[in-house]
Amino acid sequence: MATLFAGASGFAYPAWKPDFYPQKLAQARFLEHYATRLNSVEINYTFRRTPSASTLEKWIGQTGPGFAFSVKAHQRITHFKRLKEAEEATSFFLHSLEPLREAGRLGVVLFQLPPNLRIDVERLESFLPLLPEEMRFAFEFRHESWHEPAVYQLLKRRNICLCQAESDTLETPEIITADFVYFRLRKSEYSESDRREIGEKVTELLGRGRSVFLYFKHEETPEGALYAERLLDSVGG
Repeated sequence: MATLFAGASGFAYPAWKPDFYPQKLAQARFLEHYATRLNSVEINYTFRRTPSASTLEKWIGQTGPGFAFSVKAHQRITHFKRLKEAEEATSFFLHSLEPLREAGRLGVVLFQLPPNLRIDVERLESFLPLLPEEMRFAFEFRHESWHEPAVYQLLKRRNICLCQAESDTLETPEIITADFVYFRLRKSEYSESDRREIGEKVTELLGRGRSVFLYFKHEETPEGALYAERLLDSVGG
């Protein structure tokens, strides 16, 4: 069944008190409380640090069975190796996520490419076989040159998602390349009208049998988490 997984990019933010987290809630219990209101989170700290098995197991224990963790791939793969000769780094990173995968809690692994990396179809085609077919992957291309049919075809062939990313300076073409869709919504402001349009888009995708992973920006306010909660309430998780 198609499912909406909605949340924010991160959860460990004291600035979310008191509008999202209770004022007296200890930070060690933030994820536990988060998981009572949202059903997914995007973990960005994996971009710089490899998560330990004990950390992942603790997160699993603090959340329910329907909760999904999406994780950003390590910068060694995307920014240092830039997808070239990255077999060892990719294998090591994906293996580190085994506790989440084995528990059925791994959502999507996001590869966010650097903004100065231009289209290189051969580079992408050589990299994709390193990704296991039984896992979900998404690519966020931050140089506009990547938005070409040849790239979309490579992703479709492997059921890999073109990340639908938007900010005040970036917007990805609405091209669907997988049986799920991954949204990163990072504009500085989302009006009620904007959020209604997002809800309509998500409802349409769910109706077409595509699960949706959707994450609002976090920054220093709880608005993204609250937007995600309202979306789950209106559309259904």
